[in-house]
Amino acid sequence: MIQAILVFNNHGKPRLVRFYQRFPEEIQQQIVRETFHLVLKRDDNICNFLEGGSLIGGSDYKLIYRHYATLYFVFCVDSSESELGILDLIQVFVETLDKCFENVCELDLIFHMDKVHYILQEVVMGGMVLETNMNEIVAQIEAQNRLEKSEGGLSAAPARAVSAVKNINLPEIPRNINIGKPLLPAPACGA
Repeated sequence: MIQAILVFNNHGKPRLVRFYQRFPEEIQQQIVRETFHLVLKRDDNICNFLEGGSLIGGSDYKLIYRHYATLYFVFCVDSSESELGILDLIQVFVETLDKCFENVCELDLIFHMDKVHYILQEVVMGGMVLETNMNEIVAQIEAQNRLEKSEGGLSAAPARAVSAVKNINLPEIPRNINIGKPLLPAPACGA
């Protein structure tokens, strides 16, 4: 089972952090730091598998990673997962990001975090692999994009609400509205 998916840049800044096992936030930050240091000190010509750090479970867990340009994609998995299968999964995830963002870069992960998480949820959910067919994943992403466009997208919701309020047809603008006396007295400020 996949325990965590971490993506960080060459300087150790996390760009995507997803844990499928509950850890307090302080421990999560320590895991990201420890994982970064474990992966960073390895040469490029060494294999992409190593034992998990002491915080994530030690020798019972493996870190499987790929380094693309300025980003490290690290999957923390238990011993039941296939190393080559996870390497292939990382490749599928990166290629899907590349297809959805047309040559993905670190800034895409920063400014489109919601879309990146949605893509990740199409691939992995609850630590279990859901889909490895990139064409199927991209089809689901495109269907989601079409749905958002047909609804005007979430970002358009405030503008639609303002427009709807402005377009309310009132026969006459009420001038003085008398609501009468309040039923309950207002509480004192010091009470």
